Amino acid sequence: MVKEPRPGRVKTRLGKGLGLVGAAWWFRHQTRSLLRRLDDPRWQLILAVAPDREGSTSRVWPAHLPRIAQGQGDLGDRMGRLFRGLPPGRVCIIGADIPGITPRHIARAFHVLGAQDAVFGPSEDGGYWLVGLRRMAAVPAGLFSNVRWSSEHALADTKASLPGAHVGFVETLRDVDEVADL
Repeated sequence: MVKEPRPGRVKTRLGKGLGLVGAAWWFRHQTRSLLRRLDDPRWQLILAVAPDREGSTSRVWPAHLPRIAQGQGDLGDRMGRLFRGLPPGRVCIIGADIPGITPRHIARAFHVLGAQDAVFGPSEDGGYWLVGLRRMAAVPAGLFSNVRWSSEHALADTKASLPGAHVGFVETLRDVDEVADL
């Protein structure tokens, strides 16, 4: 999931300490580096872009990568729409603000989904940098309901929205929300 890297539209908490232009610059270069690392023949890399219209035509990201609109709503609404809109099978969603993600992390998450219904890549702040579903049946209607986003409860709340699911985990990584995270 990526946002058009424009000052004031992306990484606003980081922008409080770094400045909005600096935060947008960091996100643009972080995203570019991440996409280069993760463009791998073992999976199909699709950009879920926001805002919908600008992101779908942006020249910031590599032109060969397919793009789909994130749509409206909170983070849970947008991720749920992505999981429901793609063909059945294993799907992982990641954010673009995690500098440490490597192809090995993504491969591990897909491996875990071979035996589990869901997989999470926890972040140090109680959230997560990756969520994946095996999606052999319909995506649960309550997925991402009552999640306290941008809090230390996001992972626990999301896991609770998957009652009865077998859940696996991959490595804990660090995301960048504020200057101290850099």
